[in-house]
Amino acid sequence: MRILVMSGMHPLPTNVARGTFVADHVRLLRDAGHDVRVVNPLPRMLQYQENRRSTLSGVAKAPARHTFDGAEVFVPRYWGLSNQASSWLTSSSIQKRAKAVQNWLAGWSPEAVVVHALWPVGALALTLSKGWKVPCVGVLHGWDLDVGLEHRDVGPRLRNMLTKMDHVVLVAEQQRAMLRGLELKASSVIPCHVPVEEDWRQPVTSWKGRWRRDRLDVLFPSDPRRPEKEHYLALETGRELETRGWIVGMTTLRQQPRPIVWDRMMVASLTLITSSREAGPLVAKESIACGTPVAAVDVGDLSSWLPEACIAAERTPGALADACERVLEMDWTGLDFALPEPSLRPAAEAAWEHVLGTF
Repeated sequence: MRILVMSGMHPLPTNVARGTFVADHVRLLRDAGHDVRVVNPLPRMLQYQENRRSTLSGVAKAPARHTFDGAEVFVPRYWGLSNQASSWLTSSSIQKRAKAVQNWLAGWSPEAVVVHALWPVGALALTLSKGWKVPCVGVLHGWDLDVGLEHRDVGPRLRNMLTKMDHVVLVAEQQRAMLRGLELKASSVIPCHVPVEEDWRQPVTSWKGRWRRDRLDVLFPSDPRRPEKEHYLALETGRELETRGWIVGMTTLRQQPRPIVWDRMMVASLTLITSSREAGPLVAKESIACGTPVAAVDVGDLSSWLPEACIAAERTPGALADACERVLEMDWTGLDFALPEPSLRPAAEAAWEHVLGTF
């Protein structure tokens, strides 16, 4: 099947950690035998404007075309103001890039369009799918539902996009509650699959060391500059653990390639997740796949598959420190615990084949 994948998030030449979940999905589709082309629309901006958010790193100077994972990626530019101001301008500008996409494809036409993260790329995806008369599948991650739907200007446009999508894919069952009242044509829940390769996979092992006297290597699996990741709460949790006698070292992740991320997960004592909003934290599943236990706040789908002891009772340093200690005390070798099957690659591939097979 010929599939056009579109998203505002995708790895860039100078920021390979950006949008890896989209690249994972593209690789899954290609491995299943589909002919996939990738379009990564980006806003026009000056380099100093990248400082607004860490996820914008590499955007200003990204080339119009570059190669990733052995295939060319097209990067059309559109006008968009900061803080989603004047959303009509963004929507109008990105829809006008349709001709540029068609010219790049040079006669190749898809049988389906898949768009990850709807705002604002969904407007372009719907325009193209309407012109080709092919179905459009929207994949919802975090921002669209957690922030976008409540935004004064973006919210109505997002709701309109959702009702026009031929199929809406959620990455966590918990997201369904946010879509109540919307008349969707069809919807499914397909979590982002765990991409950890065999060389890094190992069972979760129990911690062995002196209680409240040894060093803990705590991994904060995100860029501290992203406010929704709540890095300060993680630091406060580290301080709370130190008051209890632990020697705490905390490692953060910025723009490292995936193998380096997995290396750091393998050597950490535990992974600490403090995010204020997440759909289904993929880093938690990656950490478990690398053999490192997870302590976290109750966010996204974590409470549906992690052992109860791993989830903090409250979003406070004390409660998180308690969760960290419970995780360290657990006998993981004797625990009948595994990653949820829907997040494994075979299940994700089968689910996507089912969705695409309905068209």
